[in-house]
Amino acid sequence: MTGSVVPLWMSTCDRRWDDALAEYDAAVAAVPSGRLRDHDAWYRTVLPALIASRVPGYVLHEEMVRITEWKMARGVWRAPNLVLMRSNTPDEVVNASRLANEQIPHPTKPVTALVALKGVGAATASALLAVMAPATYPFFDEDVAAQVPQLGPAAWTNGYYAKYASALRERSRQLSAAFTREFTPVMVERALWATHRASKVGVPG
Repeated sequence: MTGSVVPLWMSTCDRRWDDALAEYDAAVAAVPSGRLRDHDAWYRTVLPALIASRVPGYVLHEEMVRITEWKMARGVWRAPNLVLMRSNTPDEVVNASRLANEQIPHPTKPVTALVALKGVGAATASALLAVMAPATYPFFDEDVAAQVPQLGPAAWTNGYYAKYASALRERSRQLSAAFTREFTPVMVERALWATHRASKVGVPG
């Protein structure tokens, strides 16, 4: 990690952002429960191809359950929410995720479609949308939100997520222009999360 006192959010140094993003795997491996590593590999490498193979894109019930498990492994494990998620029917999951996909890139409608599912809030909805459209929807993480100026304390609402996603989209546009290459909102989110985890648990950087 760089020794700069400037918060990563404010930095326009491409090497610093690239270094932070490169720390993501180590940050995942350092999560104490051990649940995140396998879920994250599937979430980042397998799930995108599964969704891309379907027209229009959607997820199956078992995939939405695993997305929920990934989201909880990244943050707080809430077993009752997982039970609720599992109680949705396969058709309900397919229909909600297909509707969400069809409403991309609207800032709020895809989230609304997904939170109609039991056990799904804005953060879990964003976990799916970040795979469906990473250039538009970052994953909603409170440790990332805390690094974004003027957002205020995280609120698990569609409205707060819309502000959070808008801020990360704008920052990704600024960084893409500064770096003369694409830097998506999802990349911004992962770099900020990895930086937070490194400062918290001492991931080598």
